[in-house]
Amino acid sequence: MHSDAIAIPLRLVVAMIAGGLIGLERSYSGRPAGLRTHTLVCTASSLLMLAFMFQRDWLSATLIERAPVDPTRMAQGIMTGIGFLGAGAIMKDKLSVRGLTTAASIWVTAAIGILAGIGFYHAVALVTLLTLGTLSVYRVLEGRIPTLSYFHLSIRFQRDAALTEPEVRDLVGSYGFTIASMGYTLTNEGKHFEYDMILGTRSPERMDHLSQALTKLASVVEFRITPAGELHTSHT
Repeated sequence: MHSDAIAIPLRLVVAMIAGGLIGLERSYSGRPAGLRTHTLVCTASSLLMLAFMFQRDWLSATLIERAPVDPTRMAQGIMTGIGFLGAGAIMKDKLSVRGLTTAASIWVTAAIGILAGIGFYHAVALVTLLTLGTLSVYRVLEGRIPTLSYFHLSIRFQRDAALTEPEVRDLVGSYGFTIASMGYTLTNEGKHFEYDMILGTRSPERMDHLSQALTKLASVVEFRITPAGELHTSHT
């Protein structure tokens, strides 16, 4: 019992520290699920595993013998519950999806809490360091890796002055864009001809050059360029 009095608080404190370190990084990055959320998740996971590890202290030997508890089922239950919390961190913000990385950090924090609960200290230290490295170092790497961005482009022409499809493709291609999909619409009782496209590029800044070119075309009635909501994802 004396050793339990030391082991239980120690494991909870280790869980609090590990979860707090990950939460600090999230708070520093301005995420809603930050220091307190990650600390509580890690501590709660550790506490639930402690309830299993020290069940002899609160269950009679007869009950333990009759209905043994499987530790893997306890861990599965914890991770299933954390899934709901992680899902709550993911949200659609206008035309992008945010919170994927925060949801993943909550999930791994729960796993760290489980490790702390069973007293697997060196694994706690290693996974905490790896998680912090992933959240910080990989952020820098992601910023330097060219990624494919998608935009929705809608161009409306006067019907009798509309560019042909090959001409539109050449125009868009000359600014370094690829066309993922294209559609046509005849609007305003046949007065206007409209192209709807999904464009892909690894240089989003080129969109400004394309918009300037479209502004100079006298046949263009109006155009609209927006990030493609279904394809644009933020992993913050």
